[in-house]
Amino acid sequence: MNTENLNKQLVALIEKKQALGKLSYNDERYDDIEEELHDLEDSFNEEFGPYLEDVLEDVHAKLCPDTDVLLPTAYLPNNLDGESGGDNKEGVWVDSDEFPGKEARLVLVPNPTRIILSVGKAVRKEVWKAE
Repeated sequence: MNTENLNKQLVALIEKKQALGKLSYNDERYDDIEEELHDLEDSFNEEFGPYLEDVLEDVHAKLCPDTDVLLPTAYLPNNLDGESGGDNKEGVWVDSDEFPGKEARLVLVPNPTRIILSVGKAVRKEVWKAE
């Protein structure tokens, strides 16, 4: 796996998602940016989906076996600062065995590409890193 290319594509995808999030639905550019985002997501899932789905299956098996694995793009933060917590609603909600009864989320973040387990505002734990 070319992790440099994976990271580059991940950054581009999150930047496009962030750009879309800054626009109102009434903005004349909204539909074009949204279409570009969907195209990027499709390309990302096509190129990296099989690899990342295997990774996510392993992570889910260890941390949250009762939660279904989704497409890799579902785990993306809304902006490049997604790891810092933001509104703490980034990524995919999971039922974590390690943190029962708490809202836990898995987030796929770049620089370097890794998966973070986020629990509330206090816990940010790297659970996988691309190598």
